[in-house]
Order: sequence, then structure tokens, then C-alpha cells
Amino acid sequence: MDIICENCSSKFKIPDESIPRGKTATLPCPKCKKTISIKAPKTLNAAFDDGEDSAEAEFGFEEDDYDSSEKPFDFIEEEGKVALVCESDKVIRDSFVSALELLEYHVSEAVDNREALRNLRYKLYDLVVVDEYFGTKNPERNGVLIYLERLHMDVRRNMFVTLVSDRFRTMDHMMAFCKSVNLIVNKKNIGDVEKILSRNISDYEMFYRIYKETLL
Repeated sequence: MDIICENCSSKFKIPDESIPRGKTATLPCPKCKKTISIKAPKTLNAAFDDGEDSAEAEFGFEEDDYDSSEKPFDFIEEEGKVALVCESDKVIRDSFVSALELLEYHVSEAVDNREALRNLRYKLYDLVVVDEYFGTKNPERNGVLIYLERLHMDVRRNMFVTLVSDRFRTMDHMMAFCKSVNLIVNKKNIGDVEKILSRNISDYEMFYRIYKETLL
């Protein structure tokens, strides 16, 4: 969905799923701060089906929870890649944020499981970093990973997901496949996270560039 501020004519892009179904969002323009009213689309994108809705309810976030006054809406501008970091350990989180900023990503940080699911519901991220223990004591019940696993493939294949783990070795491709993520980074290798991300993101983009060209 393309948004144009009537006051300053700034242009922004947000996913259609950003506005809760059956509602109108009143949001401040990030440039001039004037109010912009956006009506919800009549239909919901097929990328978010009942499977994702049930996952959100199960792990602490339902669509009716959306409140723009509670968390101001973040616009995604026309250009630039966006990333979400779901990591409770400050040292590890800061390492990923620094590395991603050097790779020219606009980075958001989720403080808990609820905020992570809220952000994923209303934004389309190019990259997501999630600790296997984020918001849970059982890594097999990680709400963020379950949500991402249930995404429609048209959305999921455009998102690079990195799992932070202390159980699996870095760049274990077979385990990454089993966990439905693109990359695993062991916490022992956090010091090299920029190189690890840069190499694997490049490989990922090259693979899907070829894949997308074959679809044309």
C-alpha cells in the first residue's frame, strides 16, 4: 500500500496487512507529524491465514490488541531493508544490531514475544533474528519461530531468518533446514556475526535471484 501525506507530500510504503481488518488507523506522518488516516483494505492478504491468526492468539497477541497509541506506527519508506532482532541478551542483541546496521538494514528490536509477534503481523521484514529461547524456556515452543514457519511461502521466501543458538553449530545447513530457518549462528561465534551474515545473505540473495528469474 502506497501512502502519501497530504500535508508534506512525503511518500511511504506499508504492507496491506498493517491495518487491522475492519478498522481505520490514524497515524502521524514521520516527516511532518501531521495526522494521516488510512482505511483498512477490504480483503486480507493471503499470506496471513487462519494458521497465523491462531499462532498469534496462542503466543500472546491477537489482532484486536492493536492500539496505535500504545505503539506508534512505524512507516517503511520506499527504499531500504528492514530487520527485526528478537534477542534478550543485550550483548548478543547489540552485536547483531551493529552488524545489521553496517549491512545497511534499518533495525527494530523486540523486547518480548508479544512485541515481536505484533511487529511481524504489521510489517514485512527482509530479515529476522530470533534467539531459540526468546520468550520461552522451551525452544520447541518458540512463538516467533512457529509464526514464521506458518507464513505463506510467498512471504517466507522473501525473509531471511537467523536462529541464535547455543545448541547447534554456526552455519549447520542441515539443522537450519530442520528448524525452517536460513542460518544458524552459535553464540560462541557472535564476534564474527557480521562476516557470517554478510556471506550467507549474499548466497541467499543470489540463489533467489536465479529462482525468481526462472519464474519470469
